[in-house]
Amino acid sequence: MAAPTADSFEMTAALADLTEWLIQQGLSNTPVEIWLEECCIRLVTIGIPLQRVNLTVRAHHPEIGSVAFRWHRDTDSERFDYQRSDQAAEEWLQSPLYYLMTHPIPELRQRLTDPDPALSFPIYDNLRDNGSTDYFAVKRSFLNSDPSTVTSFAGEEGMIISMASDAPGGFSDAHLDALRQLLPPLSLTLKCGGNRLMAEDITAAYMGRDASRRVLSGAITRGSSETIPAVIWYFDLQGFTKLSETLPGEAIIELLNDYFAEAVETVERNGGNVLKFMGDGMLAIFDMTGIPDARGVAVQSAVELRGAFDAANARRSKEGLATTGFTLALHAGDVLYGNIGGKTRLDFTVIGPAVNTTARILGMTSALDQSIIISSAVAQSLLKERPDLVSLGQYRLRGVSDRQELFTLD
Repeated sequence: MAAPTADSFEMTAALADLTEWLIQQGLSNTPVEIWLEECCIRLVTIGIPLQRVNLTVRAHHPEIGSVAFRWHRDTDSERFDYQRSDQAAEEWLQSPLYYLMTHPIPELRQRLTDPDPALSFPIYDNLRDNGSTDYFAVKRSFLNSDPSTVTSFAGEEGMIISMASDAPGGFSDAHLDALRQLLPPLSLTLKCGGNRLMAEDITAAYMGRDASRRVLSGAITRGSSETIPAVIWYFDLQGFTKLSETLPGEAIIELLNDYFAEAVETVERNGGNVLKFMGDGMLAIFDMTGIPDARGVAVQSAVELRGAFDAANARRSKEGLATTGFTLALHAGDVLYGNIGGKTRLDFTVIGPAVNTTARILGMTSALDQSIIISSAVAQSLLKERPDLVSLGQYRLRGVSDRQELFTLD
């Protein structure tokens, strides 16, 4: 696919059109993968001899540190999610992008046909093997007007974009000037999408996926709520008070993260929504409007959580780490799902009698010496299909008017 020639006037007009188009993509919140591919194709069409483009941005995600979008003229586009790590990968440390980010320079250019290059990186050899003749990389901060001061993604919002050409002469000065001219609208478009993605990632991390979706869709008014039927999951770690008095702070945090990871993964894997953490406890729901068999799914999730804790305890014991168990209460009913709190600090959660009853059921785990207790509102319809559900009898719960038949899992 050869790049057509274009005179200076035509290129200037085409870049103006492309700038307007890019801004519209940002306003429309078009996914990066889509607008980047179209942008590259348009650049090739107006005479910029692009073979490969790699765009990297910082991610605001608990597990993902950065995201790269890669376009290649002759193959499909790709996306790469790079996990957060205390130690940088050797591939990154030996890359021209790392060199660019750790030096007070705004851009890096290397003709790959130069027999005696000033700088050499392993990726240059890979690019040459694929026919590349020129390499150009630029960094831009979204917050700092001087790109030469950007030294790391750790504390900056910005982008790194690298471009390779396979044209016989590589990029001309006019090509590079055109690409530099396009950087501000491209950065703005990326920032628009990045801000939305950042909002989605941060709210999902702190509020849960469903609450995040609702809040970003406009459900942000204090007191706004809706009544939904749900299975309520009230989870607690066993013996946490004693553990917190005997273990150092870092070990407590590590223990909480380890066991909460098992609980969160179990709930979310089965379609539930984790709403909040309360010390060593966790509140989650399985929305019956979205999960027709929410009762059965919630009970099966409890079985899976028991197995996950057994595996985690075996692993931690082998590593000489403290272990613990959990208590879990399941109840079903209508809940108010929405915003409560102060004028400037809200919590998106569930409230109502069913939530209070679930908390009272959790309080029965010690008296009944059971780690999992399930109300009849959840268990009754599952008795024929789940012979492992065993009745514990009927009990009066503090603050609950009706007697409750409680069950556990054999």
